[in-house]
Amino acid sequence: MSVKNRQRPMFVTVTAVQRLSEQLARITLAGDDVPNFEYAGPDHLARVFFPVAEDFRLPVTEDWWPELQAMPVERRPVMRNYTVRRIDHERGELDIDFVLHGDSGPASKWACAAAPGDRIGVLSDRSEYSPQDADWQLLVGDETALPAIAGMLESLKPQTKALVYLEVADSFTQIDLTVPDGVELAWLNRGRKRGIEVIKALDSVEFPEGELYAWVAGESKLATSIRRYLVNERAVGKKQIYFCGYWRANRPAYD
Repeated sequence: MSVKNRQRPMFVTVTAVQRLSEQLARITLAGDDVPNFEYAGPDHLARVFFPVAEDFRLPVTEDWWPELQAMPVERRPVMRNYTVRRIDHERGELDIDFVLHGDSGPASKWACAAAPGDRIGVLSDRSEYSPQDADWQLLVGDETALPAIAGMLESLKPQTKALVYLEVADSFTQIDLTVPDGVELAWLNRGRKRGIEVIKALDSVEFPEGELYAWVAGESKLATSIRRYLVNERAVGKKQIYFCGYWRANRPAYD
C-alpha cells in the first residue's frame, strides 16, 4: 500500500456522544493538535486509529505507514477511514458519524461503547468533492456516505440544482438534513441488490439541462453500479463522475 501524507497522526479524546438514530452516532473528538488538521471539503476523509491494547501508541512521523506496519500485531492500532462531519479549528474539535452494527467490526464495536474520555487517533487524508462550475449535481450514497452528503448539502450555493438519493437499510437510518431550495432529496429503502432502487428512481426522472457533476459513494457495488448506469444509460462522461467504494459487503477492511 502506497501512502503519501505530510501530516502526522494525532491523539484525540471523546468529549460527547450523540445518537442521531438507532444506527448512527455522532462522536465529538478534541485534541491539542486538531487546529493543525488539514481540512479541504465536505467529503474530507480521516484515517482513524482504534486501540487494541492498553499501551496505545501512534506513528509519530509523516512516514506513518511503515511505522504502523512495524508495530507488533498485538499492539498495532486498527485503522479505518471515516468522513469528518464537522471541524472547528478554533475549539480544536471535530465530529465523526459512525454507522453502528454491533461488534461485527472494530470501529463499530468501539463506537457502540464510546464515552467521554476515550482516546483514539486521527490523521487528515483528503477531499474529492469538486463540482467546480457544474450546472447541477447528482449525489448518491448509502449510510456511510451520509456525513459527506450532509456536508455537501450545507455547502451548496443558493438555488443550486441537485438530485440526492440516499439508499439505506430502513427508515430508522433516516436523519434530518438541510435541504436547500433547488434540491430534490429521496430516501430509498435498500432492496436485495445494492443500487437497484437508485437506478429505478433515476430511470423515472428527466435530468436537468446543463453540465452534470455526479458524486457517488458507499458500498462498492452501489458505487460501481450507479457509475455504470450513468455512463451506459444516461451518456454521462466519466470525467463528470466521482465514485468511491468506501467498503465491500461481507468483506473485512484492511488492518
